[in-house]
Amino acid sequence: MPGDSNMQVEFNLDLIHRYDKAGPRYTSYPTAVQFHPGFADEEYSEFARLSNRLNPGGALSLYFHIPFCDTVCFYCGCNKVVTKDRSKADVYLDHVYKELALQSELFDRDRQVDQLHWGGGTPTFISHEQMTELMQTTRKHFNLHDDDTGEYSIEIDPREASPETITLLRELGFNRLSLGVQDFDPDVQKAVNRIQSEEETMTVIDAARNEDFKSISLDLIYGLPRQSVESFSKTLDKIIKVNPDRLSVFNYAHLPEMFKPQRRINVEELPTPAEKLDILQYIIQRLSEAGYVYIGMDHFARPDDELALAQQAGSLYRNFQGYSTHADCDLIALGATGIGQVANSYSQNVKGLDEYYSLVDEGHLPVFRGIELNADDILRRHVINRLMCDFALDWKQVVKTYGIQPGQYFASEWQDLKLMEDDGLLVHGHNQLQVKPAGRLLIRNICMVFDKYLRSSKKQRYSKVI
Repeated sequence: MPGDSNMQVEFNLDLIHRYDKAGPRYTSYPTAVQFHPGFADEEYSEFARLSNRLNPGGALSLYFHIPFCDTVCFYCGCNKVVTKDRSKADVYLDHVYKELALQSELFDRDRQVDQLHWGGGTPTFISHEQMTELMQTTRKHFNLHDDDTGEYSIEIDPREASPETITLLRELGFNRLSLGVQDFDPDVQKAVNRIQSEEETMTVIDAARNEDFKSISLDLIYGLPRQSVESFSKTLDKIIKVNPDRLSVFNYAHLPEMFKPQRRINVEELPTPAEKLDILQYIIQRLSEAGYVYIGMDHFARPDDELALAQQAGSLYRNFQGYSTHADCDLIALGATGIGQVANSYSQNVKGLDEYYSLVDEGHLPVFRGIELNADDILRRHVINRLMCDFALDWKQVVKTYGIQPGQYFASEWQDLKLMEDDGLLVHGHNQLQVKPAGRLLIRNICMVFDKYLRSSKKQRYSKVI
């Protein structure tokens, strides 16, 4: 059931306070909390071979994790290696090439790579020569598109990219990019140790447009120290002026017990919860006025952007990279900490570089944990994914595909949905579930109703939904 991109999000302060709790972001279901060490390289290999049989000639997605950063941003919760030593990338890439060879042996050569993404860390940490070699080596082992029809994207730190970098990336086959901005305010930048001039950012945007990149996405963060509605409005005005295709406006989750760099943030300088909500309300209002569509989970897009069009068509998908237009691809993750999805399984590579190097040198895939999805997982994944992407769910389609009676199968969930319906978050009937504008910001809460693992355990730590 296609989503209605014309029905925008509604900011309801009373509901936000009432549903103020922590929960998963649902880049997968089951979430990574359920991954276990009983699923390793042998199990992963079995699912890769199964995928070839079940989906002959099926498209692939490749994700490369480049973990290095020149400096640490205090807000960051990503898996990264902060270093000034650029030579460390040589050793790392040598092992990525070995992993590429191991992975390519598992997948049929005729399976084309429709989606490719370099993430980090800072992918532009590596040199132009290394970028070229990495793409050439990838082409050696996997069937990449020779034209511009693939969705090949990269995360850019404008401080680590010149116009020449953007030109090279376009020549290598990239046609989409996302830029980390976070905030233009100098006081905020200083507080989070990310000094990045407007000129650096605009230079990269101009270069990407000159090279005819198909999509330019900018990342912002609200809730950072020293931010206010007034200060963030100035950043937002400058961003809207350059008219990016997409915007990701992330909620800063202060979890210093989990992420050590956040311990260097002055807690007293963080916006109060009320101020943070004021910033969020302003963001929604300002971007809506500027013509952006609320895709969901911090994401906004122009109405003619691929994400908005996919949402209208009911083909939007959500995975570890966020929202995607490629639901039919097996996702192969390469590099330390990379998380992949092959057939009905999820898997993650080891996090430490030394362990990653050792396993790859021994000829092993560096998978250290994962999960095989059972029938209940697959059903609930479908329900959660459609809610996250469409803000709607077609129960008739669920019955047809999975052969269950939703009212019986989800008897307990039905009661929770009734309470949410009474609160004005959604409209629920036997044939469909439709999330109302006031429920869109709380879509994680609605999805949590269907999370069997979360219902049985309340001890897991997640960020706040707002």
